[in-house]
Amino acid sequence: MKIGLFFGSFNPVHTGHLIIGSYMADYTELDEIWYVVSPQNPFKQNDELLHEQTRIELLKLAIADDIRFKASDIEFDLPRPSYTADTLQALRNENPQHTFTLIIGGDNLKSFHKWKNYSDILLHHDVYVYARIGIVERPLLANHPKIKMFEVPLLNISSTYIRETLQEGKSIRYMLPEPVRKEIEEKGYYKLQV
Repeated sequence: MKIGLFFGSFNPVHTGHLIIGSYMADYTELDEIWYVVSPQNPFKQNDELLHEQTRIELLKLAIADDIRFKASDIEFDLPRPSYTADTLQALRNENPQHTFTLIIGGDNLKSFHKWKNYSDILLHHDVYVYARIGIVERPLLANHPKIKMFEVPLLNISSTYIRETLQEGKSIRYMLPEPVRKEIEEKGYYKLQV
């Protein structure tokens, strides 16, 4: 199978993440989209970052009814900090029957040439880049034969915005799947500690 890999902290997963995955599943030849949850970087302190196991459980709630999507915790058992090149190598080793395509945002493409072993990534993988409709920049590597640009309908929301909205006591309804919203509100995730 052809698998699209969408990496992120998903802190929390939101509707924008799911729209990107759905677009890639519908408009490309990818058979499945695997959301790869990045664990806490031990060299960075982020008190707002939920534990990795909680974030993957929220992700599983979000994608439970879509057979095109899978939640992956592969980075939980890899050395930290985790580098995409190392994760891709581990995935190739564990799943030689699949081919993997990296899904990244246009902002990440701008610095892709600075990623660890980026040339090795391009040797073994296609890279699908999602960009906002009408704003397709052509960064340094945009013309590389392994990189394909897509204009995707993106929502102007972020996990940071959702966390801030919660801390302000405002509604996050419609920004993320309903089961995820309920779990976050019931457990009190992202509330300011007084």
